[in-house]
Amino acid sequence: MKSSKSVEQRRQQIVAWVKEHGQSQVEDLAVRFATSEVTIRKDLAALSQQGLLIRQFGGAVPVPSSTNSNAGPSQFITNDPSTNSTTSPAINAIGQLAASLVKPGNKLVIDCGSTTASILPHLSHIDDLVVMTNTLSTANYLTQSEKEPTVLMVGGTWDAQSQSFQGAMAEQLVSAYSFDIAFIGAAGIDVNRGTTTFNELIGVTRAMAVAASKVVIVASSKKLTHKMPNLELSWKNISVLITDEGICEQDKLNIENQGVTVLIAAPSGE
Repeated sequence: MKSSKSVEQRRQQIVAWVKEHGQSQVEDLAVRFATSEVTIRKDLAALSQQGLLIRQFGGAVPVPSSTNSNAGPSQFITNDPSTNSTTSPAINAIGQLAASLVKPGNKLVIDCGSTTASILPHLSHIDDLVVMTNTLSTANYLTQSEKEPTVLMVGGTWDAQSQSFQGAMAEQLVSAYSFDIAFIGAAGIDVNRGTTTFNELIGVTRAMAVAASKVVIVASSKKLTHKMPNLELSWKNISVLITDEGICEQDKLNIENQGVTVLIAAPSGE
Protein backbone atom coordinates (compact mmCIF):
# COMPACT_ATOMS: atom_id res chain seq x y z
CA MET A 1 0.00 0.00 0.00
CA LYS A 2 1.42 3.36 -1.00
CA SER A 3 1.98 5.96 1.70
CA SER A 4 0.03 9.20 1.84
CA LYS A 5 3.32 10.96 1.13
CA SER A 6 3.79 9.15 -2.19
CA VAL A 7 0.17 9.91 -3.14
CA GLU A 8 0.71 13.58 -2.39
CA GLN A 9 3.96 13.61 -4.35
CA ARG A 10 2.26 12.04 -7.37
CA ARG A 11 -0.58 14.54 -7.22
CA GLN A 12 1.87 17.44 -7.07
CA GLN A 13 3.64 16.02 -10.11
CA ILE A 14 0.31 15.65 -11.94
CA VAL A 15 -0.50 19.32 -11.32
CA ALA A 16 2.93 20.35 -12.59
CA TRP A 17 2.58 18.14 -15.68
CA VAL A 18 -0.89 19.48 -16.57
CA LYS A 19 0.27 23.08 -16.07
CA GLU A 20 3.19 22.50 -18.43
CA HIS A 21 1.47 20.40 -21.09
CA GLY A 22 -2.12 21.63 -20.98
CA GLN A 23 -5.06 19.30 -21.56
CA SER A 24 -4.09 15.80 -20.41
CA GLN A 25 -6.01 12.56 -20.78
CA VAL A 26 -6.46 9.99 -18.02
CA GLU A 27 -4.87 7.18 -20.02
CA ASP A 28 -1.79 9.27 -20.80
CA LEU A 29 -1.38 10.31 -17.17
CA ALA A 30 -1.71 6.68 -16.06
CA VAL A 31 1.18 5.70 -18.34
CA ARG A 32 3.24 8.73 -17.33
CA PHE A 33 2.91 8.05 -13.60
CA ALA A 34 2.87 4.25 -13.82
CA THR A 35 -0.45 3.75 -12.09
CA SER A 36 -3.99 2.72 -12.99
CA GLU A 37 -6.58 4.89 -14.71
CA VAL A 38 -8.84 4.45 -11.67
CA THR A 39 -6.14 5.93 -9.44
CA ILE A 40 -5.59 8.84 -11.83
CA ARG A 41 -9.32 9.59 -11.91
CA LYS A 42 -9.35 9.75 -8.12
CA ASP A 43 -6.25 11.95 -8.15
CA LEU A 44 -7.88 14.34 -10.62
CA ALA A 45 -11.09 14.44 -8.60
CA ALA A 46 -9.16 15.31 -5.45
CA LEU A 47 -7.06 17.96 -7.20
CA SER A 48 -10.16 19.50 -8.75
CA GLN A 49 -11.76 19.70 -5.31
CA GLN A 50 -8.67 21.61 -4.15
CA GLY A 51 -8.91 23.97 -7.10
CA LEU A 52 -5.48 22.95 -8.42
CA LEU A 53 -6.73 21.93 -11.86
CA ILE A 54 -9.99 21.77 -13.77
CA ARG A 55 -11.59 18.37 -14.21
CA GLN A 56 -12.88 17.49 -17.65
CA PHE A 57 -14.46 14.32 -18.93
CA GLY A 58 -11.58 12.01 -19.75
CA GLY A 59 -8.87 14.20 -18.25
CA ALA A 60 -7.99 17.62 -16.91
CA VAL A 61 -6.76 21.07 -17.94
CA PRO A 62 -4.80 23.72 -16.05
CA VAL A 63 -6.53 26.40 -14.00
CA PRO A 64 -6.41 29.60 -16.11
CA SER A 65 -3.93 32.14 -14.79
CA SER A 66 -6.76 34.60 -14.17
CA THR A 67 -8.52 32.09 -11.93
CA ASN A 68 -7.97 32.16 -8.18
CA SER A 69 -5.97 29.01 -7.43
CA ASN A 70 -7.60 28.81 -3.99
CA ALA A 71 -11.10 28.72 -5.42
CA GLY A 72 -13.48 26.01 -4.28
CA PRO A 73 -14.75 23.15 -6.44
CA SER A 74 -18.07 24.85 -7.15
CA GLN A 75 -16.32 27.31 -9.45
CA PHE A 76 -15.16 24.53 -11.73
CA ILE A 77 -18.42 22.65 -12.16
CA THR A 78 -18.89 24.09 -15.66
CA ASN A 79 -16.04 21.84 -16.82
CA ASP A 80 -17.50 18.68 -15.31
CA PRO A 81 -19.59 16.32 -17.45
CA SER A 82 -22.45 16.75 -14.99
CA THR A 83 -23.53 20.07 -16.45
CA ASN A 84 -23.37 22.04 -19.68
CA SER A 85 -24.19 25.48 -18.33
CA THR A 86 -22.72 27.92 -15.88
CA THR A 87 -23.64 27.09 -12.32
CA SER A 88 -24.59 30.23 -10.39
CA PRO A 89 -23.71 30.64 -6.70
CA ALA A 90 -27.41 30.23 -5.86
CA ILE A 91 -27.72 26.93 -7.74
CA ASN A 92 -24.48 25.67 -6.26
CA ALA A 93 -25.80 26.53 -2.78
CA ILE A 94 -28.95 24.51 -3.52
CA GLY A 95 -26.78 21.55 -4.53
CA GLN A 96 -24.65 21.85 -1.42
CA LEU A 97 -27.67 22.01 0.88
CA ALA A 98 -29.26 19.03 -0.87
CA ALA A 99 -26.09 16.98 -0.43
CA SER A 100 -26.10 17.78 3.31
CA LEU A 101 -29.19 15.56 3.61
CA VAL A 102 -27.21 12.54 2.40
CA LYS A 103 -25.60 10.12 4.85
CA PRO A 104 -22.92 7.48 4.22
CA GLY A 105 -24.45 4.32 2.81
CA ASN A 106 -27.57 6.02 1.45
CA LYS A 107 -29.25 4.82 -1.72
CA LEU A 108 -30.07 7.74 -4.01
CA VAL A 109 -31.87 8.21 -7.30
CA ILE A 110 -31.03 11.39 -9.21
CA ASP A 111 -33.18 12.70 -12.04
CA CYS A 112 -31.93 14.69 -15.03
CA GLY A 113 -31.47 18.45 -14.93
CA SER A 114 -28.86 21.14 -14.33
CA THR A 115 -29.96 21.78 -10.73
CA THR A 116 -29.79 18.11 -9.77
CA ALA A 117 -26.31 18.05 -11.37
CA SER A 118 -25.22 20.77 -8.93
CA ILE A 119 -25.49 18.20 -6.13
CA LEU A 120 -22.82 15.92 -7.58
CA PRO A 121 -19.60 17.68 -6.51
CA HIS A 122 -20.86 17.79 -2.93
CA LEU A 123 -21.31 14.01 -2.82
CA SER A 124 -17.66 13.28 -3.57
CA HIS A 125 -16.55 12.73 0.03
CA ILE A 126 -19.51 10.62 1.22
CA ASP A 127 -18.76 6.92 1.66
CA ASP A 128 -20.60 3.88 0.36
CA LEU A 129 -23.29 5.58 -1.70
CA VAL A 130 -25.48 3.74 -4.18
CA VAL A 131 -26.76 6.05 -6.90
CA MET A 132 -29.17 5.38 -9.76
CA THR A 133 -29.58 7.93 -12.54
CA ASN A 134 -31.18 8.24 -15.95
CA THR A 135 -28.50 10.65 -17.21
CA LEU A 136 -25.23 9.60 -18.83
CA SER A 137 -23.33 12.72 -17.73
CA THR A 138 -24.29 12.11 -14.10
CA ALA A 139 -23.16 8.49 -14.29
CA ASN A 140 -19.86 9.52 -15.92
CA TYR A 141 -19.22 12.12 -13.25
CA LEU A 142 -19.95 9.77 -10.35
CA THR A 143 -17.70 7.01 -11.66
CA GLN A 144 -14.79 9.45 -11.58
CA SER A 145 -15.45 10.73 -8.06
CA GLU A 146 -12.80 10.44 -5.37
CA LYS A 147 -15.01 8.01 -3.45
CA GLU A 148 -16.70 6.27 -6.33
CA PRO A 149 -20.25 5.18 -5.44
CA THR A 150 -22.01 2.13 -6.79
CA VAL A 151 -23.67 3.55 -9.91
CA LEU A 152 -26.83 2.10 -11.43
CA MET A 153 -27.85 3.29 -14.89
CA VAL A 154 -31.45 3.40 -16.04
CA GLY A 155 -32.08 1.91 -19.48
CA GLY A 156 -34.89 2.82 -21.83
CA THR A 157 -35.19 5.26 -24.72
CA TRP A 158 -32.86 8.24 -25.01
CA ASP A 159 -34.71 11.57 -25.01
CA ALA A 160 -32.60 14.29 -26.64
CA GLN A 161 -34.59 17.16 -25.14
CA SER A 162 -34.08 16.12 -21.52
CA GLN A 163 -30.72 14.39 -22.22
CA SER A 164 -31.93 11.36 -20.27
CA PHE A 165 -33.38 7.89 -20.64
CA GLN A 166 -37.17 7.71 -20.52
CA GLY A 167 -39.95 5.27 -21.31
CA ALA A 168 -41.55 2.11 -19.92
CA MET A 169 -38.30 0.15 -19.57
CA ALA A 170 -36.72 2.94 -17.53
CA GLU A 171 -39.82 3.17 -15.31
CA GLN A 172 -39.78 -0.58 -14.67
CA LEU A 173 -36.12 -0.60 -13.68
CA VAL A 174 -36.54 2.33 -11.28
CA SER A 175 -39.59 0.68 -9.74
CA ALA A 176 -37.63 -2.50 -9.01
CA TYR A 177 -35.48 -0.65 -6.43
CA SER A 178 -36.03 1.29 -3.23
CA PHE A 179 -34.13 4.48 -2.35
CA ASP A 180 -33.56 6.65 0.68
CA ILE A 181 -33.76 9.91 -1.28
CA ALA A 182 -34.90 10.94 -4.75
CA PHE A 183 -33.41 14.20 -5.98
CA ILE A 184 -35.65 15.70 -8.64
CA GLY A 185 -35.64 19.05 -10.43
CA ALA A 186 -38.59 21.10 -11.64
CA ALA A 187 -39.30 22.96 -14.86
CA GLY A 188 -42.02 24.89 -13.06
CA ILE A 189 -43.55 25.11 -9.60
CA ASP A 190 -47.23 25.69 -8.90
CA VAL A 191 -47.68 26.81 -5.29
CA ASN A 192 -51.08 25.15 -5.11
CA ARG A 193 -50.41 21.95 -7.06
CA GLY A 194 -46.74 20.92 -7.09
CA THR A 195 -44.06 20.64 -9.78
CA THR A 196 -45.13 21.19 -13.38
CA THR A 197 -43.72 20.73 -16.88
CA PHE A 198 -44.49 21.07 -20.58
CA ASN A 199 -42.89 17.69 -21.21
CA GLU A 200 -45.27 14.73 -21.15
CA LEU A 201 -42.41 12.32 -20.34
CA ILE A 202 -43.05 12.29 -16.60
CA GLY A 203 -43.30 8.55 -15.95
CA VAL A 204 -39.69 8.03 -14.85
CA THR A 205 -39.79 11.00 -12.48
CA ARG A 206 -42.96 9.70 -10.88
CA ALA A 207 -41.45 6.21 -10.57
CA MET A 208 -38.44 7.73 -8.78
CA ALA A 209 -40.74 9.51 -6.33
CA VAL A 210 -42.70 6.34 -5.58
CA ALA A 211 -39.51 4.31 -5.05
CA ALA A 212 -37.96 6.76 -2.55
CA SER A 213 -38.60 7.24 1.16
CA LYS A 214 -37.90 10.98 0.80
CA VAL A 215 -38.49 13.10 -2.31
CA VAL A 216 -36.38 16.25 -2.48
CA ILE A 217 -37.15 18.86 -5.14
CA VAL A 218 -34.24 21.15 -6.02
CA ALA A 219 -35.26 24.25 -7.96
CA SER A 220 -34.52 27.95 -8.14
CA SER A 221 -37.23 30.36 -6.97
CA LYS A 222 -37.58 31.54 -10.58
CA LYS A 223 -39.44 28.30 -11.29
CA LEU A 224 -42.35 29.70 -9.24
CA THR A 225 -43.05 32.10 -12.11
CA HIS A 226 -43.09 29.38 -14.79
CA LYS A 227 -46.67 28.46 -15.68
CA MET A 228 -46.81 24.95 -17.17
CA PRO A 229 -49.83 22.76 -17.86
CA ASN A 230 -48.70 19.27 -16.85
CA LEU A 231 -48.54 18.32 -13.17
CA GLU A 232 -45.47 16.20 -12.59
CA LEU A 233 -45.50 15.64 -8.81
CA SER A 234 -48.15 16.88 -6.42
CA TRP A 235 -47.11 18.30 -3.06
CA LYS A 236 -48.42 15.20 -1.29
CA ASN A 237 -45.68 13.21 -3.05
CA ILE A 238 -42.89 15.65 -2.08
CA SER A 239 -41.03 15.72 1.22
CA VAL A 240 -38.68 18.68 0.83
CA LEU A 241 -38.30 21.67 -1.49
CA ILE A 242 -34.84 23.25 -1.60
CA THR A 243 -34.80 26.65 -3.25
CA ASP A 244 -33.07 30.02 -3.00
CA GLU A 245 -33.78 33.25 -1.16
CA GLY A 246 -35.95 34.58 -3.98
CA ILE A 247 -39.03 32.72 -2.74
CA CYS A 248 -41.49 35.06 -1.03
CA GLU A 249 -42.66 34.34 2.50
CA GLN A 250 -46.27 33.77 1.42
CA ASP A 251 -45.35 31.18 -1.21
CA LYS A 252 -43.10 29.46 1.31
CA LEU A 253 -45.91 29.35 3.86
CA ASN A 254 -48.44 28.05 1.32
CA ILE A 255 -46.14 25.20 0.33
CA GLU A 256 -45.32 24.34 3.95
CA ASN A 257 -49.04 24.23 4.73
CA GLN A 258 -49.28 21.32 2.29
CA GLY A 259 -46.87 19.25 4.36
CA VAL A 260 -43.62 20.08 2.54
CA THR A 261 -40.45 21.20 4.34
CA VAL A 262 -39.04 24.25 2.54
CA LEU A 263 -35.28 24.81 2.91
CA ILE A 264 -33.65 28.03 1.74
CA ALA A 265 -30.10 27.79 0.41
CA ALA A 266 -27.89 30.87 0.70
CA PRO A 267 -24.60 31.16 -1.22
CA SER A 268 -21.47 30.89 0.90
CA GLY A 269 -20.51 34.09 2.66
CA GLU A 270 -24.07 35.37 2.95
